[in-house]
Amino acid sequence: MDFRILLVPIDFSESSSRALDTAVALAKRFDARVHLLHACQLNTSVYPYGMIIGEELEQRLREAAQQKLDEWCERAVAGGVSAEATVSPGTPSESILELAAGLPADLIVMGTRGLSGLKHVMLGSVAERTLRAAPCPVLTVRE
Repeated sequence: MDFRILLVPIDFSESSSRALDTAVALAKRFDARVHLLHACQLNTSVYPYGMIIGEELEQRLREAAQQKLDEWCERAVAGGVSAEATVSPGTPSESILELAAGLPADLIVMGTRGLSGLKHVMLGSVAERTLRAAPCPVLTVRE
């Protein structure tokens, strides 16, 4: 199998860090490029408080997410591969599936455990939904 584009969903957890390291190693081996994705879904209201997140705060949060993701992207480039980064406003699993189809990605490399620290909850949600519906193979990386 020939891998040209590796999609790496990033939630800034240790599990994502290991997935990125794995993707960089694979990209070097296959002369592929790495595309990092962070889903930055913001709710316009915060239940149960009914607070509304203003446009300015939402924009600042997206910019902060992009800045942090760019730092991770620089790490991939320093590892010797071509890389780019995208911050998506959607839910994690939907954003992953949409970008994987749109690139199109040849492989998704993702961690099995997110920031929550609850292995089963994470695998049972984003990673599992990605595995079930991905338009390409998915490699999950354990922490």
